[in-house]
Amino acid sequence: RMLNLLELTAESYEEEEKAVITDEAVTQSAQRKVAMYDKEGEQHYDIISAFIKSIRGSDPNAGVYWLARMIEGGEDPKFIARRLLILASEDIGNANPNALLLANSCFRSVEVIGYPECRIILSQAVVYLATSPKSNSSYMAINEAQSLVNETGDLDVPLHIRNAPTKLMKDLDYGKGYKYAHSYKGHFEEQEYLPEAIQGKKLFEPGDNTREEEMRKRLREWWGKKYGY
Repeated sequence: RMLNLLELTAESYEEEEKAVITDEAVTQSAQRKVAMYDKEGEQHYDIISAFIKSIRGSDPNAGVYWLARMIEGGEDPKFIARRLLILASEDIGNANPNALLLANSCFRSVEVIGYPECRIILSQAVVYLATSPKSNSSYMAINEAQSLVNETGDLDVPLHIRNAPTKLMKDLDYGKGYKYAHSYKGHFEEQEYLPEAIQGKKLFEPGDNTREEEMRKRLREWWGKKYGY
């Protein structure tokens, strides 16, 4: 613990050619240390949980507060940026596809910039994500799909959408009857893509937001009543 405190004090002199570590400097570092949290302890996980839930709950004020707590606690900025990347897809998704792009840009920028300036980039990302429309529909879709795979096992791929690189495979009707979507009006022609045992199974349910309502409308136009869109 004393070595950690000494290291923290030394870091405060980084921009000076010569450093004289005084009792006062150590005391100030010790006081700053109070704001820090154990990265392996319970508080670390409590704070990151509060951080994610604040952004998911669309509260930028709480989001930047918990961000500041992590920054002042010495958290790795790349860890924070990775969490924002996950959140952008899990909790915003197609309600605002730009969220994932911004979160990825944030992560790359944090890698290049580092502390202290990367705190500004992280703050921008937090505010943007917190104020974006939210949807977990893609997250729920992959959960549903994986559960279905675990439940039904390795179902056969329908013959008409199998790969047929050899004559033998073609003779076995691999790829026979496949409809190339781009050859049809609107780049769509209805055909079956799921295994026979789960035909008509809906895994993706669009969220209640402008972009995904547009998706729902388009899916209804394409698939009619098949998936219940």
